Amino acid sequence: MSPPSPTPGLAGRVALVTGGTSGIGAATVREFIAHGARVMIAGIEDQAGAAMVAELCAAHGAEAARYVHADVGDLAAVEAMLAATDQAYGRLDILVNNAGVGNYGETPDLAPEQWHRVLDINLNSIFYSCKFAIPLMRRQGGGAIVNIASISGMAADYGFTAYAASKGAAINYTRALALDHARDNIRVNAVCPGLIETPLTTATLAAPSVRETWSGNIPLNRPGRPEEIARLVRFLASDDASYMTGAIVPVDGGLTAWSGQPNMPKVLGLV
Repeated sequence: MSPPSPTPGLAGRVALVTGGTSGIGAATVREFIAHGARVMIAGIEDQAGAAMVAELCAAHGAEAARYVHADVGDLAAVEAMLAATDQAYGRLDILVNNAGVGNYGETPDLAPEQWHRVLDINLNSIFYSCKFAIPLMRRQGGGAIVNIASISGMAADYGFTAYAASKGAAINYTRALALDHARDNIRVNAVCPGLIETPLTTATLAAPSVRETWSGNIPLNRPGRPEEIARLVRFLASDDASYMTGAIVPVDGGLTAWSGQPNMPKVLGLV
């Protein structure tokens, strides 16, 4: 199979992807590079980051990828991350705020430290990254920001308190950014994945009963794949999405199309 031709608006662009060494982040890095972009991979898994850079540069050229260690919940680390990107490539066209964490816990049982860590990584990091990325994008006349939120920010889940709060805030912050920076020719959109098979969900989905129950609630009857999210992120970052900003796009196998009512045709034996 021949490699994909560069997507209009991506060839020659520079992207920064946080949480870029695994899951959706790694799939997005590969998708961008396959379509002609150069990518700064940010993360905390240094060995994985170095291996990705070596592989991608061997396949796509010496400038294809760089790696920077960055705890995106730390303001100074994010400032350094953006400075490293500017130093390496001299511009920034695309920012993907992908890094995320979650934990289970109802409010009385959730330690304040757990709450703050989830909000630092899932919400505050978006503010930190945008604070330093937007001036770079203004300097060159525009750019695209894609925030990876979640369907858990569109509606809530049992026992996922901090995560739901952080992702709900990330969704509305995406809208605010889109309004404020349309005048700068900076588009800001959010992708809301449902269940995606990544290293973070592998252990949970390893139990057949859990996989069956979880997949059974999804109209397409399966988890998503990281590359299915990456393709949408690439579209939103490209000139193909030039009239999209402030959009909140669920990618969830149809789960949010469901009201939560029982499948009555199935219950009644009609299908």
